[in-house]
Amino acid sequence: MPDTPHNAPDLPAYDGPPDYRVVGRHGVYPETSHDEIARFNFLAQMNRHLSTQVMPGVGEAFEQRVAPAFQKSHDRTFKDRHEIRQALTKDPMWQWWSAMRRSTMESRQQAGRWVTLRQAEALNAKVGELTKGDKRLKLNPNMKLPRGVEAIDHHCMPGSYHTELVPGDVTGPANYDAGIFATTGGMLGRYNDGGGVAVAEWVKRNMGPDFKPKRILDIGCGMGHNVLPIAAAFPDAEIIAVDVGAPMLRYGLARAKTMGIENVTFVQDDVSDLKQFEAESFDWIQSTMFLHETSYKTMPKIFAETQRLLKPGGIVLHVEQPQYDDKMSLYEQAMRDWDAFYNNEPFWTKMHEVDVDAWLADSGFGANALIHDGVTAVIDKNVFPDAADDESEDFGRKAAWHVVGAKKVA
Repeated sequence: MPDTPHNAPDLPAYDGPPDYRVVGRHGVYPETSHDEIARFNFLAQMNRHLSTQVMPGVGEAFEQRVAPAFQKSHDRTFKDRHEIRQALTKDPMWQWWSAMRRSTMESRQQAGRWVTLRQAEALNAKVGELTKGDKRLKLNPNMKLPRGVEAIDHHCMPGSYHTELVPGDVTGPANYDAGIFATTGGMLGRYNDGGGVAVAEWVKRNMGPDFKPKRILDIGCGMGHNVLPIAAAFPDAEIIAVDVGAPMLRYGLARAKTMGIENVTFVQDDVSDLKQFEAESFDWIQSTMFLHETSYKTMPKIFAETQRLLKPGGIVLHVEQPQYDDKMSLYEQAMRDWDAFYNNEPFWTKMHEVDVDAWLADSGFGANALIHDGVTAVIDKNVFPDAADDESEDFGRKAAWHVVGAKKVA
């Protein structure tokens, strides 16, 4: 007997995110129940629906209603992305899409927080046992947090990267780890490390076999999910991963140890002032989707520190969403700005309009030594076939980034 009723229409092939049950589970990954998995699957499906089915409707509304109405009332076209964003906020299609996008982010945080809080004692104890006395975890309890971190719950994450509910707390990073799948629809791979895998492959491909870094610095490492593939790809290198969030660093080391990666040291420090490290002591300095969470005042200091710390002949690479330039439409710029205004990423809009090349040059890198390219998350297609081939655009969250950096002239 057929599985479908007689004369039933042909259904399109499944075009959704992979099932949460195939997510990679390392040794400190939170346990999830049937209902918790169902919530994450729903949120992943909703995010995919918003990006592929609803967002195109915002574009149509802009072309058919928003832009013509502005032209009629102002007798001119838009002069910048800010005018477009302000006009879009008055349109019901944009309002619906924006409200749903914000709601799914808040729901994703609530779902992940529940998962980690209900098992907080067990998670904290497991990570504490794995990291106790390990010299590869260097915390500074007296460190003053940068204002741009302390004041903001980045991407609606309760407590951002640094809050500790109890001593030794890791529920924040565990929540972050468990819920990235829902936000990206699995487009970062089983272990949320597709970006790091892509960077490691880019370096091997573009720097050639003679580039054998002995010392690598990863700044703004978070829980280390993007630095671990680099460490695995260069097992003979010493990796220093720096972040301001002690919970992230604890969880990151425990995560690394359970995944068999032993060459990373996690250090708590302010990456704009790394006095503890000697000048010209690193062969490669890396950041992955980190700069947009700093500040306008801090970013030039970070660039200056990377120039100071880099050995002659070494490289610095920053992986980010693309900068706003004349090649990007004002509409796309306005849509990308959504994260700055509605997803607790206040530096997002300013960061993507600055002249990064000029800032790199001002920090001491020569204009002829700059690096520009792109990378796309590398994903196991046998596990996540649809996510690996997804062609939809979700401005600000697509797993494809620009690489900007420089080589320090010897």
